[in-house]
Amino acid sequence: MFVGRTSVAGPAVGSCTGGKGARFSVEELYGFTKKPKVTRGHCGKADKTDSKKETKEKGESVLASHILEAARRVMEQRRLEIYLKECDVTMEESGMAYSVGAEYPWAVGAEYPLHHIHKARGGHIHVKYRNLGKSGLRVSCLGLGTWVTFGSQISDEMAESVMTLAYDNGINLFDTAEVYASGRAETTLGNILKKKGWRRSSYVVTTKIYWGGHAETERGLSRKHIIEGLRGSLARLQLEYVDIVFANRSDINAPMEEIVRAMTFVIDQGMAMYWGTSRWNAVEIMEAYSIARQFNLVPPVCEQAEYHYFQREKVELHLPELYHKIGVGAMTWSPLACGILTGKYNNGVPERSRAAMKAYTWLKERLYSDEGKQQLRKVKELHLLADRLNCTPAQLAIAWCLRSQGISSVLLGVSNTEQLLENINSIKVLLQLTPPLVTEIDTLLGNKPQKHKKEVSC
Repeated sequence: MFVGRTSVAGPAVGSCTGGKGARFSVEELYGFTKKPKVTRGHCGKADKTDSKKETKEKGESVLASHILEAARRVMEQRRLEIYLKECDVTMEESGMAYSVGAEYPWAVGAEYPLHHIHKARGGHIHVKYRNLGKSGLRVSCLGLGTWVTFGSQISDEMAESVMTLAYDNGINLFDTAEVYASGRAETTLGNILKKKGWRRSSYVVTTKIYWGGHAETERGLSRKHIIEGLRGSLARLQLEYVDIVFANRSDINAPMEEIVRAMTFVIDQGMAMYWGTSRWNAVEIMEAYSIARQFNLVPPVCEQAEYHYFQREKVELHLPELYHKIGVGAMTWSPLACGILTGKYNNGVPERSRAAMKAYTWLKERLYSDEGKQQLRKVKELHLLADRLNCTPAQLAIAWCLRSQGISSVLLGVSNTEQLLENINSIKVLLQLTPPLVTEIDTLLGNKPQKHKKEVSC
């Protein structure tokens, strides 16, 4: 990208390469092609004089090295500024460090990926990026989901504001499904993406296939519905492809080989880049992987799973094992347990909340159950812990989910920009989650999953 970039390994003086297509080094650009010359004295001088000259020579050599290092840093800084300007990102000198080797180690001798710097309202927020499982796809540790909100709970104008704020703060992952709001969530997401005109290569869109319509052939994971359902999603999204297509639950009526072959087909046709699973168990995922390897097909790269304080076993016990064995990563959803962890249900069910909606009577019943009441008591104790950390309960809950490096991304569901900003700032809380604090939370919850020891027969 940048002509004349030098390969910098440290403060030592490097050499330039000659010949056709040669690149200029910092040494040539700043006139230091050789060490500074020092005039030698006559042979008959005393040892003391020679020692002074040697000291002077070394000092001048060190000075030259320091000048070269400063020149390199200036050049790297200018290249960084040029790249950020091309990406339409402003950078305030007062709020950012220019120590290339320490603050931005990825900047030395490499293209400058926009991994750590993004525009943010109210200050810079450093959004982290993680690989999706063991694939090469880099996704933001926080993603924006559209379940409940897009095409249903919030207006299209608010959906656009939320998406814009998310993108400006470095979130590059947007998740939806064919069933969300009967397809309207995909339509809303597609309209916003088309209106904003963001580079298609700068964001990741995922959708899920299973419930596509009322007809028998419009649901499930048959080859027919996977292909036709994804085509319908692409039409609503107004995209040529999605980055990841998820099988939105397992299907006992569809042979596993048929599912894997259909997913491989849509990838080969350029309709998707990767495929994954959602709400599958470890045995089903392992079966899909084994079939893919047996027939030289494409295996799944990720499992979408529910994960929060009160739903832990799958993500903490089973998925890490799959990650290490076959490279399947974890993308989690509902970090706030449908809003329970925010505390808004501590004194009943507010109007216009999710539990008050007709489609979520199951959530209301869950809140009034004995288990739900016990969970609400623990939520109140967690609120006291959040106050101690000077953060909101939602930020603590999301940071708790992010603490595991095995999780590629945590999907957020928000209804306004203020809520999104609050959730994004959970990244700052992540730094406060020390091992003793995590142990304290585990003790408070009392539900940390334990590996069952295999019985050994004598």
